[in-house]
Amino acid sequence: MTDKQIGKGTKCVWGGEEEYLMQNATQVPVVHSVSYGYSDIDQWQKVALGEEKGHIYGRNTNPTVEVFENKICKLEGAEAATSASTGMGIISSTLFTFLHPGKRVVSVKDTYGGTNKIFTEFLPKINVDVALCDTTDHDAIEREIAQGCDVLYLETPTNPTIKIIDLERLAAAGKAVGAIVVVDNTFATPINQQPLTLGADLVLHSATKFLGGHADALGGVICGKENLIKEIYHYREINGATLDPMSAYLLLRGMKTLALRIEKQNANAMAIAQHLDSHPQIKKVLYPGLESHEGHDIARKQMSGFGAMLSFILKDESLAAVGKVIAKMNYAHAAANLGAVETIVGPPATTSHVECSAAERKAMGIPESLIRYSTGIEDIEDLKDDLDRALAVLA
Repeated sequence: MTDKQIGKGTKCVWGGEEEYLMQNATQVPVVHSVSYGYSDIDQWQKVALGEEKGHIYGRNTNPTVEVFENKICKLEGAEAATSASTGMGIISSTLFTFLHPGKRVVSVKDTYGGTNKIFTEFLPKINVDVALCDTTDHDAIEREIAQGCDVLYLETPTNPTIKIIDLERLAAAGKAVGAIVVVDNTFATPINQQPLTLGADLVLHSATKFLGGHADALGGVICGKENLIKEIYHYREINGATLDPMSAYLLLRGMKTLALRIEKQNANAMAIAQHLDSHPQIKKVLYPGLESHEGHDIARKQMSGFGAMLSFILKDESLAAVGKVIAKMNYAHAAANLGAVETIVGPPATTSHVECSAAERKAMGIPESLIRYSTGIEDIEDLKDDLDRALAVLA
C-alpha cells in the first residue's frame, strides 16, 4: 500500500520505524552514541559527504532522531524533515536560514510570543524587513506579499487568540512572488490539518506539545521540500540545537497515540466551547468549531477537526480574576505548556506571551483576562463541572 492509502492512525503507530527495528525488537532503540565508527575510510567519507546513508556525529544526525523525523514526514506527506532541541530551536533555525540583510518576511501579529520576538527584536537588528499584518485581514496580507516577500510565515490556529488563516489563499499569493511559505501547524497537528496539501513549502511543529502529548520531552521539527530542509539542517547542525535521542524516543512513543488523543481532545474542546459559550461570567469563547467564530468557514474548509485549543475571555477584565478562576480548577495544570493528555490552562501573561509587556500584548489584541485552555482527554462532564466550580468564584 502507498502512504496515501494508509490512515493517519496507522502512520502514527508504524510510520518510519521499520528500517530501524533491531534484532527482532518491536520498538525503536534509543541510540546514545555520540559518534559512529568506520573501518573503511572511503565509506566514512561518502557518509560524511552525504553520498551514502549513515551517521557520523551526534550533533548532526542520530538513528533514533531520524526515525522521529521520518514519522512526521509520513504524517505530513513531506519529502524530508529535520529537527531541533525545542520548538523555538526549529523556528529560529528556519527563519535565520532564509532571512538575512535585505530580505523581507511577511507574517501576522498573532504568532506565538517567541516567534513574535524574533520578528520584532532580532530580525530588525540584521536589517531584515519585517511586515506584520492584522491576522484575519487577508487583503492586507496579500498587499504586503505583493510588495515583495522572501518568506511568508503563517500560524493557524494562532496562539493564544485562536484566529484562523486561509492557508490555500495566502500560500498562492506567496508562490506568485516566489516566497517560501512556512506554516506553524502546532495547534492543529497533522491529524487536523495538512498545510503542504494547501500550498505550503514547509510545515513545522513544537513537538513538545501535541506530537509528544505527555509534557515530558522538548523538541521541534520541520518538514517539506527536500532542498529547503537541507538548508535548514545545515544551519541547525552548525548552530548546534540538536534534538537528543532520549527526547526523540519519548516523542516517538507519544506520537503512536496521536490520532487517538486528538480525536478525544477535538470532541472535548468542542463540548467545552459550547458549554462556556453562554456562561454568565464569560465575555467571549474563541474556538473555530463554533459557528460564531470569525474563521469558522475557513477552518471547516481546511481542517478535518477543530483542535484541542480554545481560549475564553472573562467579563472581569483583570489578571487577578484570571488567577482566582485558575486557582479553583482541580483538573487542569496551571502551567506554561499545552497539548498534553492533561488539561492545561494559563493566561498569555505567564505562558505564550510572557516575554511581552502588557502594552505589547494589548497592541496584539490579547486581553489580560484571556485564559488559554488546552483540552485534555479527561471525562468531559468532569471538565465541565470543574470549570463551573472555578467560574463560580466570580459570581
